[in-house]
Amino acid sequence: MKTRSKKRTGTLLLALMLTLLAGCGSGSNGNQPANNGNASTKPEAEASAAATADTSSSTKKVTLTMMVSGTKAPDGQDFALDIMPKLVKEKFPNVTLETSKLPDEQYFTSIRTKLASGQGPDIYWVFPRNASLGVLDMAKAGYAADLSDLAFWDNISQGAKEDMSYEGKPYGIAGGLDYLGVYYNQDLFKQAGITEMPQDWPSFLEACQKLKDAGITPISLADKDPWFLQFGMYQIAANVVYPDEMDFDTKLQAGEKSLSDPKWAATISKMKELYDKGYVVKNSLGLGSAQAAQLFIDGKSAMIFDGTWDYATLTAKGAADFTRGFFSLPANEAGQPTYVSAATAAGFALNAKSENLDVAKEVMNYLFDGQSDLFKAWTGANSSISVYKGVALNHELFKEVNDSYLNNGKSVYFPNQMWPTGVAEEMEAKFAEIIGGRKTTPEQVTEAMDAKFKELWKNK
Repeated sequence: MKTRSKKRTGTLLLALMLTLLAGCGSGSNGNQPANNGNASTKPEAEASAAATADTSSSTKKVTLTMMVSGTKAPDGQDFALDIMPKLVKEKFPNVTLETSKLPDEQYFTSIRTKLASGQGPDIYWVFPRNASLGVLDMAKAGYAADLSDLAFWDNISQGAKEDMSYEGKPYGIAGGLDYLGVYYNQDLFKQAGITEMPQDWPSFLEACQKLKDAGITPISLADKDPWFLQFGMYQIAANVVYPDEMDFDTKLQAGEKSLSDPKWAATISKMKELYDKGYVVKNSLGLGSAQAAQLFIDGKSAMIFDGTWDYATLTAKGAADFTRGFFSLPANEAGQPTYVSAATAAGFALNAKSENLDVAKEVMNYLFDGQSDLFKAWTGANSSISVYKGVALNHELFKEVNDSYLNNGKSVYFPNQMWPTGVAEEMEAKFAEIIGGRKTTPEQVTEAMDAKFKELWKNK
């Protein structure tokens, strides 16, 4: 991180103070869920203040560093790596934004090491609530800055703001709302004679069997990357654990419930059933996320469990040309509604120890001002469902699930957002034993999860 300063005149300092005071503010917009909300217009005075927020950066050379997780966009125009640095430079000529993007597991390890050593980036990717690298842990550790003074909070849904807050103050800016779901190949479904979309677990299994009987691999999963297991498991849990007990995790934290509950054992059992019946690609333990995705886009598997954030990867051109679809995994029993697995997405945090914190805040105000070229580029590139007021759904592929979420309100967050880091990892490790052929039972998986939760929660 490089910083060079020049002397400023008293007049410029006064102008700067007035500009910053005009551009700062916070607020809430009621009890909206974390969704794209209804259209609204930013007040002209606030927009004007945001439009002039770059003046304080124009008198010194600053290099900002930013690190995020994920895979590089396949078309060579990655927002974090290509677009954002360019547009920041156009708005703030004296600010250079150096960015890097790492695969999830590599990112988690790298960012923790850098923050702990005092060498963390100025801007980095943080996750909601108690998730791994969650905003609560980052705020408690003093690694994330209080962002209450940013100018755009009135235009962010209240649910998304709360999921990125600690002790009532926001420490992260949500990238949007994410859905877990099933990307599927409509052409292969037709080829297998699937004429109606499955509405419950029995009909989903029936569809898988039809695909298998037609010589088509029903599902590609990337079990070499342990975290990939969560993409299916949490969708099942949304329909098994939570519909009759939405406060399950609150009770868990209070010691009133256990992860060895029969509902969680039933969740593990349903996931296991997909492997037992041969619906998951062979040798899934040897496949990473990129390989599993390639099988899908090449038309070699009919489905893959994943999230809205992987839209670019899973709609990329492959060896086969086919029509995609996206639906919520119907792990519900017949006659029961399907619950959507939906949660606030990861987003931006600012390093509380950054020497350029004020400049980083200016960049965030510009990014989320609702009208700038950077904001437009962000909303255009973002696969997550926007939590910024007035932004329309970006991808028609997600319309059906999004409409279900908005109209029915039947949704469940990703459970790991309520667990200490380490519980989901224990679930993944024990379930891998099942995939690998060991005689580990679903009950043993849940007992291990519960033991890990109790071990970690007492230290929270």
